[in-house]
Amino acid sequence: MKAEDETASGTLQGSAGSAGSNVSGAPTAPVGPSGNAEMGAPALPLGAAGSTASPGAGSTGAPSGENPEVTNPMLPLGSAGGAGTAEGSPGSAGSAGQEPVAARTPCEVLAGGGNPCGAAHSTVRVVFGGYTGPLYQVCRGASAPGPNSCPGGNTRDIGAVEGGFADSAAQDAFCAGGSCTISIIYDQSPNGNDLKPAPAGGAKPTPDNPANATDLKTTLAGHTVYGVFIKPGMGYRAGCTGCGTPAPVGIAIDDEPETQYMVTSANGLVNGCCFDYGNGETTSRDDGNGTMEAVYFGGGVVWGTGSPGGHNNGPWLMADLENGLYAGWENNQDQGITTNTPLRLPFIMGVVVGDVAARNGGRGRFALYGGDATSGALKTMYDGIRPAKPGYVPMQKQGSIILGIGGDNSASGGGQWFEGVMASGAATIETVNALQANIVAAGYGK
Repeated sequence: MKAEDETASGTLQGSAGSAGSNVSGAPTAPVGPSGNAEMGAPALPLGAAGSTASPGAGSTGAPSGENPEVTNPMLPLGSAGGAGTAEGSPGSAGSAGQEPVAARTPCEVLAGGGNPCGAAHSTVRVVFGGYTGPLYQVCRGASAPGPNSCPGGNTRDIGAVEGGFADSAAQDAFCAGGSCTISIIYDQSPNGNDLKPAPAGGAKPTPDNPANATDLKTTLAGHTVYGVFIKPGMGYRAGCTGCGTPAPVGIAIDDEPETQYMVTSANGLVNGCCFDYGNGETTSRDDGNGTMEAVYFGGGVVWGTGSPGGHNNGPWLMADLENGLYAGWENNQDQGITTNTPLRLPFIMGVVVGDVAARNGGRGRFALYGGDATSGALKTMYDGIRPAKPGYVPMQKQGSIILGIGGDNSASGGGQWFEGVMASGAATIETVNALQANIVAAGYGK
């Protein structure tokens, strides 16, 4: 993503859906009232207790002086809580010592709504039903930038224990007395879209560093786990030229609809370009408007903003659509989107739904849903037309998967990441509700 023009829109990387997904068949969430498609509903209610959702298993950005670090040292990284949740009552505490009910994973929730996962990544838990392989790989000792980040080959795959939680004890034992980095985040779907430190790209012409494996310790329903703490110069990628996995599989391309989410945090944010998870260019270059669609969280760098306006008043959930970070599109511009309010929480759920060009009378559609990953409902931050600029209708997505960077390897941003998936089709509100219930039931920070 280029940052030399403050009126330019930033890159958007969306989560991918399956190639060849049903463009018109999947039901979609309703948009705003007829005649005002730019405005979404103010809130997205959570499904009632007893719903089908249940606990889950298992850059160059602008110069750093222009984009101060968006951090909040007062935010605790989770608080003590109950040891689990009961099915049908998302977010409630389980009885003492009780394991959470690992009845469904996020990908099972999405598949039940007609949105099968094309990629599923997490270092904290199983997010794809039936997956029994490793969640991620750590490298002990010296590391190197790029996909082959463990030149010494001293690696250990970290799997899951009963209940689907990451086996942090295995990591602790392997890394004891030394340093460890995260060399692979495995795709839990059958598509093999494993994330590895990103190769060089157009914005940053050198490969990216792996994240430190012990920088982000937290708890999930009473289990110690490790997230991924992205700092400037770090980032992961799959399905691109020079990647460890050169061709993406099962990810949305062109104008195919998709649904993607990530669990992140307002802690540790660096407002550079671009802290994303989702759909980027296979070339690792800026290939123009609409060649990305990813979940972004932050202050908007020099591009769009939520409400109130001003890049220091966020952070906001946005979509990185390439050459623009979009909190929405309102009054024919991308600033101060009134429905998109800041999220200043230790655990945040963010969803981007990318719909097709035919929606809203041929003006396209995308929707943003965000809220507390530990309780309650998501809010509809935006549900309306695509940006009224060339390239966004129809979209021209390419299907590479990025984490912590922009589609052109912009790597000056940073943030905290725990899980994310990319699914085909534009999910309905009912499916998004069920997905949020599953995330809440997972027990972040408890």
